Amino acid sequence: MTQIFDNINDQVLHTYIFWSAILVGKMLLMSVLTIMQRFRKKAFVNEEDIVTDKKLKLKFDDPDVERVRRAHRNDLENILTYFAIAFFYMLTNPDPWIAGTIFRAVAIGRIIHTVVYALVVVPQPTRLLAWLVPYAACLYMTAQTVLYFL
Repeated sequence: MTQIFDNINDQVLHTYIFWSAILVGKMLLMSVLTIMQRFRKKAFVNEEDIVTDKKLKLKFDDPDVERVRRAHRNDLENILTYFAIAFFYMLTNPDPWIAGTIFRAVAIGRIIHTVVYALVVVPQPTRLLAWLVPYAACLYMTAQTVLYFL
């Protein structure tokens, strides 16, 4: 009897781990980017953050800080889902080239999404396309996984 984890190709696993680590690093950098925006805009939301400078006031609605926070939240909504479905997809013994292309497309799409959403605001449909490519890839992996385990 074949064990389910025997279907994971070493090359596919290696590629998944590499690009997933890139995405984890990107998400960690989003916290730093939020902090940098807060200091740049002097937009702090906790009393203890402004105690050293009596001229500062709490500020909850800075548009630049909120844009970075929304981009980070979008990562949490989409990248965590990718981690799960990409792992399940690996269990279907996909073609290494196809799987690698999907993993790269998701990571690069998410990086571009952050750049055009939080760093250099670019008119639509750039952000939509940067979101749509990884989303479509996750839909594809979901369909392939469901069909495989049907």
